[in-house]
Amino acid sequence: MIELKNVSFKYKNTLALDDISLNIKDGESVALIGENGSGKSTLLKLINGIVSPVSGEYIVDNEVITEKRLSDSTFSKKFHKKIGFVFQNSVTQLFCATVFEEIAFGPIQLGMSEEEVEERVNDCLEMLNIEKLRDREPYNLSGGEKKKVAIASVLALNPEVIAFDEPFNEIDPKSKRFLRDLILKLNENGKTIICATHDFEYIEGIFNRAIVFSSENKIIRDGNYEEVISDRDFLRENNII
Repeated sequence: MIELKNVSFKYKNTLALDDISLNIKDGESVALIGENGSGKSTLLKLINGIVSPVSGEYIVDNEVITEKRLSDSTFSKKFHKKIGFVFQNSVTQLFCATVFEEIAFGPIQLGMSEEEVEERVNDCLEMLNIEKLRDREPYNLSGGEKKKVAIASVLALNPEVIAFDEPFNEIDPKSKRFLRDLILKLNENGKTIICATHDFEYIEGIFNRAIVFSSENKIIRDGNYEEVISDRDFLRENNII
């Protein structure tokens, strides 16, 4: 379980999260909603250990996550095996010479054998329907293909929690439908999904919960996804639609 207790975060002097408290249970599928700059991406970075709170506590499975704890390589490997993060801009996540090497990077870092790495990569290539990209250079791929490779590189670690930052951005409608079905399947198979999004057309039926952020970087609503998304007056008042 993921828990935040009165968490705040600043970029220099700019407040990005203001006194955030929430619990996310194993197996939930949660949409983070709010206008640009409201704190959604920052929350995902904090959940993935990229940034740390300036105040409050971040707890995973009853263990407080701190910058000091994450500096320990053994703990860090365990943590990042549990929680995966798909960045909004796939280019920032891709740095290897081939798609195979990209997907294999995480399993290799975990110390898997050559045979295990090969099997894990092939499973992910098949899951994302990108077998034909195996030996391609990631930087020459289309936006949708890059997104799939980035997701495959995260799934290769078989994390229990997968955080997506605006995954439907800059990909074509066919890729959006594929991604919607994939996220739904991952959640049905027990993965915890946390997703920042504003692309409401393609996410119907995925999420059971919505957490809404205000322009002041606070949580202003946390409830059933369908109830939140059907409250058009509330969404308009908060500059979400």
